[in-house]
Amino acid sequence: MAESTRRLLAIETSGEVGSVALGVVDGDGHLAVPAREFLGERGRHATAAIPAIERVLARAGVDRREVDGVVVGAGPGSFTGVRVAAALGKGFATARDLPLYAVSSLTAAVWTEEAIPEPRRVDPSRVVGVLFDARGGRLFAAAFRPSGIGFETVATPRFTTLDELLEDGEFEGAALAGEGAARNAPRLEAAGRVILPPPVGFPSADGLLRAWAVERPDPVDRAGWEPDYLRASSAERERGG
Repeated sequence: MAESTRRLLAIETSGEVGSVALGVVDGDGHLAVPAREFLGERGRHATAAIPAIERVLARAGVDRREVDGVVVGAGPGSFTGVRVAAALGKGFATARDLPLYAVSSLTAAVWTEEAIPEPRRVDPSRVVGVLFDARGGRLFAAAFRPSGIGFETVATPRFTTLDELLEDGEFEGAALAGEGAARNAPRLEAAGRVILPPPVGFPSADGLLRAWAVERPDPVDRAGWEPDYLRASSAERERGG
């Protein structure tokens, strides 16, 4: 028996440009995204997200009471940014007693319109490495290979350095994308690495929805779930010396 239609609100704020979107998954599992909005500068995500959510729902013709679940970017990324999506997602889901789903922001970044397997716009045999800039010469990174209708993870999310990444066999031959790739482009290109242009490698609410529609993750515990930062906060690092 086919599943009923589900309306999902997605919130992604781990990167420089945040976004919110409304996804509709029909009984056959097909996803449509009738409305989306980008949030602009990272420092304004917290104040921009709530009115953006209201506009997205209005443009999609969906009342708050008709939303069936919330999908948030689970990180890694900016501590403040990741917390914005987490707090908004928890609040909306708790207020409406809805399931909360967490999808890696690195995964969302590979599920861009330009990278999804159909229509194929990147070499289907090539691994795509997603790099987020973690400042201080460090990176958040993961690598994926197109597989079937989705992606297979070939290098799990990690906190690393550019030197370590260039020596990491799981990223050998991968085309690299994302803010971390763009920031380190001269050195990566000198090392013979291919860099994919935006929006491949940049997380978005659309990417969260595409990943959810294929992977169908279980909901997380709204009260106990915390984002995946992959590293200690600056305050925690200072306390630890």
